[in-house]
Amino acid sequence: MKKFSFVFDKSDKARYLKKTISKKYKNFSIKKSDVIVVAGGDGFMLKTIKKLYEYNKPFYGVNCGSVGFLLNKFTSKRIIERINKAKPTMIYPLQIKAISKTKKMNSLLAINELSILRQSKQASLIQIKINQKILIKKLIGDGILLSTPAGSTAYNLSVNGPILLLNSKKLAITPISPFRPRRWKGKVVTDRAKIFIKNLDPKKRPIAAVADNNEIRNIISIKASINKMIKFKLLFNTGESLLKKIKSEQKRKIN
Repeated sequence: MKKFSFVFDKSDKARYLKKTISKKYKNFSIKKSDVIVVAGGDGFMLKTIKKLYEYNKPFYGVNCGSVGFLLNKFTSKRIIERINKAKPTMIYPLQIKAISKTKKMNSLLAINELSILRQSKQASLIQIKINQKILIKKLIGDGILLSTPAGSTAYNLSVNGPILLLNSKKLAITPISPFRPRRWKGKVVTDRAKIFIKNLDPKKRPIAAVADNNEIRNIISIKASINKMIKFKLLFNTGESLLKKIKSEQKRKIN
């Protein structure tokens, strides 16, 4: 019989689920468990995955938030039966090395996207290289996104970026309100690409790097690429797969 470790956020739904589950099932330690069950919203799920992925356990999410893109529908009934029947999906994160103005190297992981954002009234002024070749010499605007397939229907889609299928092995580079070059729509690159972003005017035009929900401010330069050595296994109920959710968002965009 599988052993489960339950992690709950502080929402009313999560507290209700915790009360219900604790009466029926033992909450094992992360180390002794077979599956980590996460009850919360997408943000809590992202935070928990990055905190606990080194235990090499699959994650089963129960949506106690709003969207629940990385989680399954909320229910307190037959939850263990649902987990046992759930199908796995593998996700590989962006590995980010960001150097701030203090010369500190910050290492971050992003499951959905890396957002490079201006942090003052001044537009950002950045240069983008792909595999050491210049893609955009000078990009002036509010910022730029590097999105994984899993995150392509989130912030990326909201700024008119492309939807990437989960098995596409692609990354989306999407500008945010570009002023120069004004009509640049971004680029889709292979997930083997090594991306380098440099702030061309850090004193006058400071920028921040946000990896999902982790922010580093006053960035000088960034290196980012998919790390295939790190993988997250997410479990989804039949009919609620991540691929199905991405396709659903694709139809929603058309409508």
